[in-house]
Amino acid sequence: MARLLARLGGFSARRPWLIIIGWVLALAAAGGGYLHSGGALANGFSIPNTPTQAVTDRLSEELDGVGGAVGTIVFQTDDGSAFTAQQQAAITAALDDTTGLDHVANVVDPFATADQKAQQAQQLADGRTQLDAGQAQLDAAHAQAEAAGMGAALADQFAQQQAQIDAQREQLDLGARLFANASEVVTVSANDSTAIGAVVFDATLLDLDPADRLAVSDSLRAADIPGVDLYFSSELANSLDGIIGVGEIAGVLIAAIVLIVMLGALLPGVLPLISSLVGVGVGVAGSLAFSGVVDMASVTPVLGVMLGLAVGIDYALFIINRHRRQLKSGISLRDSIPLANGTAGNAVVFAGSTVLIALLALNVTGIPFLGVMGTVGAVCVLIAVLVAVTLTPALLGLVGMRVLSKRARAKLGMPEHAATPPNPMKTWRAIVTAVVAAVALLVVAVPALSLRLGLPDGSSEAEDSTQYRAYTIVADEFGAGRNGALVVTAEPSTPVDATDDLAVLRLQVQVEDALMAQNDVVAVVPVGVASDGGLLAFQVVPGDGPSSVSTEELVADLRDLSPIDSDDNGTVVLGVAGQASGNIDISAALANALPLYLAVVIGLSILIMVLVFRSLLVPLIATGGFLLSYFAALGAVTAIFQWGWLGQIFGVHDPGPVLNFAPVILVGVLFGLAMDYQLFIASGMREAFVHGTPARTAVVAGVRGARAVVIAAAIIMISVFGGFVFSHLAMIRPLGFGMAVGVLFDAFVVRLLLMPALMHLLGRSAWWLPKWLDRILPNVDVEGASLARPALRPGTHVVSPRSAVSGRKTEWETTPSKR
Repeated sequence: MARLLARLGGFSARRPWLIIIGWVLALAAAGGGYLHSGGALANGFSIPNTPTQAVTDRLSEELDGVGGAVGTIVFQTDDGSAFTAQQQAAITAALDDTTGLDHVANVVDPFATADQKAQQAQQLADGRTQLDAGQAQLDAAHAQAEAAGMGAALADQFAQQQAQIDAQREQLDLGARLFANASEVVTVSANDSTAIGAVVFDATLLDLDPADRLAVSDSLRAADIPGVDLYFSSELANSLDGIIGVGEIAGVLIAAIVLIVMLGALLPGVLPLISSLVGVGVGVAGSLAFSGVVDMASVTPVLGVMLGLAVGIDYALFIINRHRRQLKSGISLRDSIPLANGTAGNAVVFAGSTVLIALLALNVTGIPFLGVMGTVGAVCVLIAVLVAVTLTPALLGLVGMRVLSKRARAKLGMPEHAATPPNPMKTWRAIVTAVVAAVALLVVAVPALSLRLGLPDGSSEAEDSTQYRAYTIVADEFGAGRNGALVVTAEPSTPVDATDDLAVLRLQVQVEDALMAQNDVVAVVPVGVASDGGLLAFQVVPGDGPSSVSTEELVADLRDLSPIDSDDNGTVVLGVAGQASGNIDISAALANALPLYLAVVIGLSILIMVLVFRSLLVPLIATGGFLLSYFAALGAVTAIFQWGWLGQIFGVHDPGPVLNFAPVILVGVLFGLAMDYQLFIASGMREAFVHGTPARTAVVAGVRGARAVVIAAAIIMISVFGGFVFSHLAMIRPLGFGMAVGVLFDAFVVRLLLMPALMHLLGRSAWWLPKWLDRILPNVDVEGASLARPALRPGTHVVSPRSAVSGRKTEWETTPSKR
């Protein structure tokens, strides 16, 4: 591999414009593919074969409009006064206008609903009055008949009339109980200044095109009702707003500054940025080209951007840094680029392979949206590797010796650039370093013991967003449970006669009584009965929001409640759907998939590291260090986003559960990046060791050789990932923070402190490998030991003679300077 990459690097450097044009064409093709074939991105997540998904599918099949997505609109007067008649009419008209939009099945007018509820209350009162009057008339008629001696003759007639009155009274009583159970569900606030409307779609959130959802909010905004403010739930808000914002741009600018400072010049500082941007463009646009045929979540391309930028910059930087060190030591430009590509580029390839394994292994979880996220991320990393080993050498060949500053070029081969033999660290220092580093990471990981998982709700959005305003207004005016109502299905073993209103009412009341008896249930509303009577649906309003502990417990209680007994329809099996139950099911599926995922990722990566380092202990040290940094990152994420520590700094105004797929994504990303740094540092250790340096001295040599580039690379990754901490997307913030802090812990604590200390304590035994295993393992030569090292020529400078390849004058040769 090292020789192949060296030849590839030499070819790219000799034919730079061919390589550059090739990548430009690839970028154009990826962009064209996206414009031609790209589809919509989903705003939600679904996992097949979960209880929630089964209930949702059944609702969609049996009850029209019940299983579709529901978007909430909050109308509020800007001065807190009651709605005027003109404002109410304008709101009703604006909602009616949305009924003609694509996939809109129904709308809920808050004022019409409130009127209907008032009418129902009046009808119940009038019905009871009429029944009492009818009963009084029947009693009087019966008394008169008895007095006239006609009681026996008219007994059957009186019995039939009494049975009718009793049936009507039972129906009225049952209706009153249903009405009482739903009494807390109102659509207009007590002071008449706030109202809740809704748009019901004929498809689930995953199946809806974002354009169809946004068309509803655009239509309502266009109504421009005087004196009324509108706020939309996340189902109707722009889910892609905030993907690239000020924080993300600031992160890239910080990365650029770090590159320029580290490399000491503007030109070499921008080379990694150029190559990474090309890689991100090709990888993300190419992946989005398939979004028309593959269900892809809106967060998926963001992960591709994050990974593509971070690893693209790091991989190019590693090769450029190796090339610059070689030039400074006196190696010619012609020899240095192939050598850098064969050594540092070789490490990049194997480092990238660990990231690819970690991301592609997300497909073994059996969770479709995670598999797609992992595949897109892997594609972006693969493109970053290909760009690093082709475009980077091409750019280096194009800039020639200008990759060094003028001052550095004037001192080529001077003694200050020569490597001096390092001294190994003290053993006592290694012991103290290892203990302190491990204990510190374990302490930071403590909050992870209380980790709660879920999907973000409106309370997690930015405070200035319409989603957050809608969520908080609903919670304040109508109760937090209205933001996360559950849908409960009831499936009787003996179907009810859907044409018999009294039979339906009896079953509905029996089910509602069982539901209302549960803790934290505020209201229950019947929402539909299947035509065959085999399925009934209810809306259950909990006391708190969808991400609260009490609502999670309620979901569990409702599921444990099933089945319940009915008087006429046998046993009734209950099913639960809704955001809270979906969170529980997704979190459980992810928790079940995590052990298998970890085993696959770590197992395959250990095999690669055994192959690369020809050691059994080095891979174990690397993996153990990763686990420490991973759990420390989870602890930090829990403390910030769940406990609310330092919330003002990170924009966490309403702490809640941690994003449920964050732990799995962090495994895939952080493990791959941790192995990047491990390869960059440990490959230098092995290179020194195989060239005769004592084992403990080789540890220091490896750290010294890679320390600057690892620190710079880590700062760049932290900057890029950290920029996403302040994203407007609630799902992106914990991912960005977890990746940034995970890189911080792994690079600065594990790879630069803990791992070298353990390697020192192990000494030569760190590189132990059984002889039988050594014989059967292929030699991948990641450190490029098979490549010939050209003799260093001190005191050299560029004179631009004729190239041995083209015969033209070029900067490809250096000759001894005249002294």
